[in-house]
Amino acid sequence: MNSPLDWIRAAAASRDAAGLTRRLVTTETGDGLDLAGNDYLGLRTHPAVVAGAVAAAETYGGGAGASRLVSGTLPIHDELEAALTALTGAPSALVLSTGYAANLAALTTLADAGTLIVSDEHTHASLIDGCRLSRAAVTVSRHNDLDHVADLLSRRDAPRAVVVAESIYSVLGDAAPVEDLIALTDEVGALLIIDEAHALGVVGPRGGGLVAAAGQAGAEHVVVTGTLSKAFGSQGGAVLSSPDIREHLVNTARPFIYDTGLAPAAAGAALAALGVLADHPELLDRLGATAARLAEACGVPAPAGAVMSVRMPGPHEAVDAVERARAHGIRIGCFRPPSTPDGSSRLRLTAHADLDDADLERACAVLETLVPDHG
Repeated sequence: MNSPLDWIRAAAASRDAAGLTRRLVTTETGDGLDLAGNDYLGLRTHPAVVAGAVAAAETYGGGAGASRLVSGTLPIHDELEAALTALTGAPSALVLSTGYAANLAALTTLADAGTLIVSDEHTHASLIDGCRLSRAAVTVSRHNDLDHVADLLSRRDAPRAVVVAESIYSVLGDAAPVEDLIALTDEVGALLIIDEAHALGVVGPRGGGLVAAAGQAGAEHVVVTGTLSKAFGSQGGAVLSSPDIREHLVNTARPFIYDTGLAPAAAGAALAALGVLADHPELLDRLGATAARLAEACGVPAPAGAVMSVRMPGPHEAVDAVERARAHGIRIGCFRPPSTPDGSSRLRLTAHADLDDADLERACAVLETLVPDHG
């Protein structure tokens, strides 16, 4: 019988042989052009955002000090939740320590053994884990196939149903049929949980996301989850919903109840980022133009948001392209199985609103040498 360590070492050898080993790489601030990270608006190091983090830490300390139901709900949490509702038009917001925790909280409290979950096949790992932990019956719908979602819902025998999707998907960068999903779930009496991690601060009115763009931010059956770690340059997550659903999460969501409240510095940074975005809405236009130019250089369609991917022949080729880009001072990412929903290996690029024209064109020239159709 193999020992646990034998099993671990065999798994590592198998990953190496397949070109799927992942390793941590320490990145220094200012180390090359970043087309890999999720700081879409370039706000992570913005002076106002840094100042917001510092001021919150000086006022409240290094941490929240407790779970939010004990003594860890601070005035800055209330301010941040109010700012998020103002941005999105949602009736209420609940801030958690990560976007991952937000998705776990939503799924594990809004679905149970009496629920059918219909989840898009391209949803993020945090949504998949939430589905698994919910104890609901889970069916997987074909990607962005509204008819398949409707068919699965029509055949349910569970008393409740939840549909799970992302408004902008994190690998392919494509958008869900948000308005149609909202209409369908309303018609059949189902909840819609839609992750807007890659849409908030990126698209929609004032960066309010695609649910807001559809004019449905106040719909009672729609629950939006999101993160503060992407366009808002900070850390943390949020659930945007009706007050009744927020109250339900406060009372039943284990990732909220048993977790220390969001660190004050992170809350302060995110709050400041929301202020910068409100003062500089032109950041959204610049981000969209940058994304379109990068997509053109890679020979792929312009993405719905800031994320785009380029299919590669295999994992070794994807890793090699990342290293070639690094040699030119440009950081790009790559997704390899099992991280990709379609089993392919892909380069993953992200647009950034603070990329100037000269750097953008330099990056595009390098990217054209990496993509198979251009190389």
